[in-house]
Amino acid sequence: MRPRALALVFACTVAALPASAQLRVSPQLPGPAPVPRADSGPRPADFIVAVVNSEPITNNELRARLQRFEQQLAQQGASIPPRGELARVVLDRLISEKAQLQVARESGIRVDEAMVDQAEANVARQNEMSVADLRRRLQADGVPTATFREELRNQLLLGRLRDREVESRVRVTDADIDQYLRDQQTAAADPASSALNLAQVLVAVPENASEQQVRELLAKAQRVQERARAGEDFAALAREASDAPGAASNGGVMGLRAADRYPPLFLEAVQALPQGGVSQVVRSGAGFHVLKVVEKRQGELPTTVTQSHARHILLRTGARLSETAARERLADLRRRITAGQADFAQLAREFSQDGTASRGGDLGWANPGSYVPEFEDAMNALAPGEVSEPLVSRFGVHLIQLLERRTAKLSPREQRELLRNIVREKKLDEAYATWAQEVRGRAFVEMRESPI
Repeated sequence: MRPRALALVFACTVAALPASAQLRVSPQLPGPAPVPRADSGPRPADFIVAVVNSEPITNNELRARLQRFEQQLAQQGASIPPRGELARVVLDRLISEKAQLQVARESGIRVDEAMVDQAEANVARQNEMSVADLRRRLQADGVPTATFREELRNQLLLGRLRDREVESRVRVTDADIDQYLRDQQTAAADPASSALNLAQVLVAVPENASEQQVRELLAKAQRVQERARAGEDFAALAREASDAPGAASNGGVMGLRAADRYPPLFLEAVQALPQGGVSQVVRSGAGFHVLKVVEKRQGELPTTVTQSHARHILLRTGARLSETAARERLADLRRRITAGQADFAQLAREFSQDGTASRGGDLGWANPGSYVPEFEDAMNALAPGEVSEPLVSRFGVHLIQLLERRTAKLSPREQRELLRNIVREKKLDEAYATWAQEVRGRAFVEMRESPI
């Protein structure tokens, strides 16, 4: 197996260093940072660094989370702040997280084992391995399966709490969209306002690699760069050679985002490149990167998008049907569909509990952002014709089949609806930041010993 860093997102992405960035949830779920192995030298005795209401945060807990941030920063080519400074940021994040988890439990929010199973399977899929391989990899890094699953459970609790507390606070009006358009027009004259979509091939360099290993891995990255510049398909190269999580499913594409959300190392490497250009080999703490400029925007609105055509079966959960029972029922339907024993559309007409049932579950063509994130992320991970595993969303439990994808030109009305989704995401981030501050402000926090 090629060395791969486990996918660590939710509150743990590099972009999540600001508090507001924890809000939206990606399909890749977090795992705890690897703990030092027995042969890595003596480990200091554990002690309490802070107490949130009555719940302690230990030094070892802080060190594990700190290691996670440092690994991600290195993998994405970002500079790593001094450890003391980063430790203060991470401790503040842990305090907020503890306070929110306490609110979730007091509110009666629960996450059953079936949802944790789904989350674990998602982590395995995003890292291109089976659940059994994932557990073996975690065990090799010193992370017990029970610890990993408890981390998943906590993040699912936080996601449900944030949806419940924050979603109701956000409304997007036509005036909000008009203001966003005016802001975009003003920003168009500012080079710092550009947006970039980059793709990468990461050739990971293991810790303590010998000089010979480094030379061999650099040569591998240089060969990738030469093939990319010669015109080979970059997505295929990423699937073949990249050690970045999810490269097999996303072709190395990191997504359109504001330029300042990429590491400075990446920006320096691509600033002079046109759209479609391929960078020199870039060295970071994680290894060697080859970058391609997929898209550059300077304040203009998108004119085309990739649309998805899918259908689904929805089972609503409640007193009569638990999430576990709904998942089991849909898992059985999925087995029948994939074995060729039943037709998806017919089963949707028979079992689905929403307005699409009469159409065989057909959702029609949809632009990005049309569905709730947990549904859209699962749909985006599918190849045409593929059927998802049962998926839990805020509406119930779904079975999704992706029928086809296409690139479509947006009408002015569709452009405006796409902007509505963008503005909503921005307002959700702002609402989450306000809510998180309120939760933190209500908590009793006692600082104990300084972390090391």
